[in-house]
Amino acid sequence: MHPSAAFRGISRALAGTAVVLLTALAPPVAATAGPPPATAAAYTAPSDRTDPRTATADLTIPSIGVTALPVVPYEGTTDDTPGTRIQDRGVAASPYGVDGGVGPGEVGNYLVTAHRLSHGGPLRDLPALAKGESVRVEEGGTVYEYRITETRQTSFRSERSLAEQRAEVPGEPGEKATRAMITVSTCATPEDDAAGNHWRDAHDNPEHRIDKIGVLISSRPS
Repeated sequence: MHPSAAFRGISRALAGTAVVLLTALAPPVAATAGPPPATAAAYTAPSDRTDPRTATADLTIPSIGVTALPVVPYEGTTDDTPGTRIQDRGVAASPYGVDGGVGPGEVGNYLVTAHRLSHGGPLRDLPALAKGESVRVEEGGTVYEYRITETRQTSFRSERSLAEQRAEVPGEPGEKATRAMITVSTCATPEDDAAGNHWRDAHDNPEHRIDKIGVLISSRPS
Protein backbone atom coordinates (compact mmCIF):
# COMPACT_ATOMS: atom_id res chain seq x y z
CA MET A 1 0.00 0.00 0.00
CA HIS A 2 1.19 3.51 -0.76
CA PRO A 3 2.28 5.36 2.44
CA SER A 4 -0.06 8.29 1.77
CA ALA A 5 -3.09 5.98 1.48
CA ALA A 6 -2.18 4.28 4.72
CA PHE A 7 -1.90 7.67 6.40
CA ARG A 8 -5.32 8.71 5.15
CA GLY A 9 -6.85 5.48 6.57
CA ILE A 10 -5.31 6.07 9.98
CA SER A 11 -6.62 9.68 9.97
CA ARG A 12 -10.14 8.56 9.21
CA ALA A 13 -10.03 5.96 12.00
CA LEU A 14 -8.83 8.50 14.52
CA ALA A 15 -11.53 10.98 13.47
CA GLY A 16 -14.23 8.35 13.94
CA THR A 17 -12.93 7.51 17.39
CA ALA A 18 -13.05 11.20 18.37
CA VAL A 19 -16.66 11.49 17.27
CA VAL A 20 -17.64 8.47 19.38
CA LEU A 21 -15.83 9.88 22.42
CA LEU A 22 -17.40 13.33 22.05
CA THR A 23 -20.87 11.79 21.69
CA ALA A 24 -20.43 9.70 24.83
CA LEU A 25 -19.19 12.65 26.87
CA ALA A 26 -21.84 15.15 25.71
CA PRO A 27 -24.62 15.85 28.29
CA PRO A 28 -28.00 14.37 27.41
CA VAL A 29 -30.39 16.72 25.62
CA ALA A 30 -33.77 16.99 27.29
CA ALA A 31 -36.64 16.06 25.01
CA THR A 32 -38.94 18.94 24.22
CA ALA A 33 -42.61 18.36 24.78
CA GLY A 34 -45.76 20.41 24.59
CA PRO A 35 -48.01 21.13 27.55
CA PRO A 36 -49.51 18.05 29.23
CA PRO A 37 -52.90 17.03 27.87
CA ALA A 38 -55.85 18.52 29.69
CA THR A 39 -57.72 16.12 31.92
CA ALA A 40 -61.31 16.59 33.04
CA ALA A 41 -61.58 16.18 36.81
CA ALA A 42 -64.96 16.05 38.50
CA TYR A 43 -65.44 18.63 41.24
CA THR A 44 -65.70 17.14 44.72
CA ALA A 45 -67.41 19.08 47.48
CA PRO A 46 -65.28 19.82 50.55
CA SER A 47 -65.13 16.89 52.94
CA ASP A 48 -65.89 19.15 55.90
CA ARG A 49 -69.19 20.44 54.47
CA THR A 50 -72.27 20.43 56.68
CA ASP A 51 -74.54 17.41 56.29
CA PRO A 52 -76.24 18.31 52.97
CA ARG A 53 -79.54 16.89 54.18
CA THR A 54 -79.76 19.36 57.05
CA ALA A 55 -78.30 22.55 55.53
CA THR A 56 -80.45 25.23 53.91
CA ALA A 57 -79.82 25.48 50.16
CA ASP A 58 -80.77 27.97 47.44
CA LEU A 59 -82.83 26.94 44.41
CA THR A 60 -82.50 28.75 41.09
CA ILE A 61 -84.54 27.93 37.98
CA PRO A 62 -83.63 30.57 35.38
CA SER A 63 -86.28 29.69 32.77
CA ILE A 64 -89.19 30.36 35.16
CA GLY A 65 -87.68 33.26 37.10
CA VAL A 66 -86.85 31.50 40.37
CA THR A 67 -83.68 32.94 41.91
CA ALA A 68 -82.04 31.80 45.17
CA LEU A 69 -85.25 30.45 46.71
CA PRO A 70 -84.34 29.09 50.17
CA VAL A 71 -84.85 25.34 50.50
CA VAL A 72 -85.28 24.42 54.17
CA PRO A 73 -84.63 20.77 55.11
CA TYR A 74 -86.66 18.91 57.71
CA GLU A 75 -87.04 15.32 58.84
CA GLY A 76 -90.26 13.98 57.41
CA THR A 77 -91.97 13.37 54.09
CA THR A 78 -93.32 15.50 51.26
CA ASP A 79 -96.10 17.93 52.20
CA ASP A 80 -96.59 16.64 55.73
CA THR A 81 -97.36 19.04 58.61
CA PRO A 82 -93.77 20.27 59.20
CA GLY A 83 -93.18 20.57 55.47
CA THR A 84 -96.38 22.53 54.90
CA ARG A 85 -95.48 24.94 57.71
CA ILE A 86 -92.13 25.61 56.03
CA GLN A 87 -93.82 26.23 52.66
CA ASP A 88 -96.26 28.60 54.35
CA ARG A 89 -93.27 30.86 55.06
CA GLY A 90 -92.93 31.42 51.31
CA VAL A 91 -89.88 29.18 50.89
CA ALA A 92 -89.30 25.63 49.68
CA ALA A 93 -89.11 22.54 51.88
CA SER A 94 -86.99 19.41 51.50
CA PRO A 95 -87.74 16.29 53.57
CA TYR A 96 -85.04 13.82 54.56
CA GLY A 97 -84.91 10.68 56.65
CA VAL A 98 -86.70 7.35 56.35
CA ASP A 99 -89.62 8.80 54.36
CA GLY A 100 -87.75 11.64 52.72
CA GLY A 101 -84.96 12.12 50.22
CA VAL A 102 -81.25 12.86 50.05
CA GLY A 103 -79.32 16.12 50.10
CA PRO A 104 -78.25 18.19 47.07
CA GLY A 105 -75.83 16.35 44.80
CA GLU A 106 -76.18 13.04 46.60
CA VAL A 107 -77.11 9.79 44.88
CA GLY A 108 -80.86 9.35 45.20
CA ASN A 109 -83.90 11.64 45.03
CA TYR A 110 -83.53 15.22 46.30
CA LEU A 111 -87.12 16.28 47.05
CA VAL A 112 -88.10 19.97 46.92
CA THR A 113 -91.66 21.26 47.41
CA ALA A 114 -93.11 24.79 47.46
CA HIS A 115 -96.42 26.57 46.98
CA ARG A 116 -97.69 27.58 43.59
CA LEU A 117 -100.55 29.95 44.47
CA SER A 118 -100.37 30.94 48.14
CA HIS A 119 -97.66 32.49 50.32
CA GLY A 120 -95.98 34.25 47.43
CA GLY A 121 -96.37 31.31 45.04
CA PRO A 122 -92.64 30.80 44.45
CA LEU A 123 -93.27 27.89 42.06
CA ARG A 124 -96.22 29.49 40.24
CA ASP A 125 -94.63 28.83 36.85
CA LEU A 126 -93.25 25.35 37.53
CA PRO A 127 -95.65 23.66 35.03
CA ALA A 128 -93.88 25.60 32.25
CA LEU A 129 -90.49 24.10 33.11
CA ALA A 130 -89.59 22.06 30.04
CA LYS A 131 -87.46 18.99 29.41
CA GLY A 132 -83.79 19.90 29.00
CA GLU A 133 -83.95 23.06 31.12
CA SER A 134 -81.66 23.75 34.04
CA VAL A 135 -82.28 23.66 37.79
CA ARG A 136 -79.45 24.80 40.07
CA VAL A 137 -79.05 24.17 43.79
CA GLU A 138 -76.36 25.96 45.78
CA GLU A 139 -75.34 24.54 49.15
CA GLY A 140 -72.14 24.36 51.20
CA GLY A 141 -70.03 26.27 48.68
CA THR A 142 -71.08 24.07 45.77
CA VAL A 143 -73.49 24.61 42.87
CA TYR A 144 -75.25 21.46 41.68
CA GLU A 145 -76.85 21.66 38.25
CA TYR A 146 -79.65 19.33 37.27
CA ARG A 147 -81.28 18.92 33.85
CA ILE A 148 -85.02 18.26 33.62
CA THR A 149 -85.79 14.91 32.01
CA GLU A 150 -89.52 14.38 32.58
CA THR A 151 -92.76 15.56 34.18
CA ARG A 152 -94.78 13.34 36.53
CA GLN A 153 -98.09 13.70 38.37
CA THR A 154 -98.59 12.57 41.96
CA SER A 155 -101.94 11.81 43.58
CA PHE A 156 -102.28 12.39 47.33
CA ARG A 157 -105.10 9.84 47.31
CA SER A 158 -102.91 6.99 46.04
CA GLU A 159 -100.30 5.33 48.24
CA ARG A 160 -98.66 3.87 45.13
CA SER A 161 -98.42 7.31 43.54
CA LEU A 162 -96.91 8.81 46.69
CA ALA A 163 -94.40 5.94 46.86
CA GLU A 164 -93.39 6.66 43.27
CA GLN A 165 -92.82 10.34 44.06
CA ARG A 166 -90.68 9.60 47.11
CA ALA A 167 -88.73 6.67 45.68
CA GLU A 168 -84.93 6.73 45.38
CA VAL A 169 -85.51 6.65 41.63
CA PRO A 170 -88.63 8.77 40.94
CA GLY A 171 -91.43 6.59 39.62
CA GLU A 172 -89.63 3.34 40.49
CA PRO A 173 -90.27 2.29 44.12
CA GLY A 174 -87.78 -0.34 45.28
CA GLU A 175 -85.20 0.45 42.60
CA LYS A 176 -81.74 1.32 43.92
CA ALA A 177 -80.48 4.73 42.85
CA THR A 178 -77.19 4.95 40.97
CA ARG A 179 -77.15 8.69 40.27
CA ALA A 180 -78.22 11.98 41.79
CA MET A 181 -81.72 13.15 40.86
CA ILE A 182 -84.13 15.91 41.88
CA THR A 183 -87.92 16.17 42.17
CA VAL A 184 -89.29 19.72 42.24
CA SER A 185 -92.98 19.59 43.18
CA THR A 186 -95.92 21.98 43.48
CA CYS A 187 -99.71 21.75 43.58
CA ALA A 188 -101.99 21.21 40.59
CA THR A 189 -104.80 23.26 42.14
CA PRO A 190 -105.87 25.15 38.97
CA GLU A 191 -105.87 21.94 36.93
CA ASP A 192 -107.84 19.98 39.54
CA ASP A 193 -110.37 22.76 40.01
CA ALA A 194 -110.83 23.11 36.25
CA ALA A 195 -111.56 19.38 36.11
CA GLY A 196 -114.14 19.70 38.88
CA ASN A 197 -111.92 17.95 41.44
CA HIS A 198 -112.19 20.04 44.61
CA TRP A 199 -110.86 17.41 47.04
CA ARG A 200 -108.49 18.77 49.69
CA ASP A 201 -106.42 17.13 52.42
CA ALA A 202 -105.96 18.37 56.00
CA HIS A 203 -103.39 20.92 54.79
CA ASP A 204 -105.65 22.20 51.98
CA ASN A 205 -103.55 20.42 49.35
CA PRO A 206 -105.45 19.35 46.22
CA GLU A 207 -105.32 15.75 45.08
CA HIS A 208 -102.62 16.19 42.47
CA ARG A 209 -99.14 17.61 42.36
CA ILE A 210 -96.94 18.43 39.38
CA ASP A 211 -93.43 16.97 39.68
CA LYS A 212 -90.47 17.95 37.54
CA ILE A 213 -87.74 15.30 37.55
CA GLY A 214 -84.10 16.06 36.79
CA VAL A 215 -80.68 14.41 36.80
CA LEU A 216 -77.41 15.88 38.05
CA ILE A 217 -75.15 16.95 35.19
CA SER A 218 -72.45 18.95 36.98
CA SER A 219 -71.15 20.30 40.27
CA ARG A 220 -68.72 23.16 40.80
CA PRO A 221 -67.55 25.59 43.46
CA SER A 222 -69.89 28.54 43.92
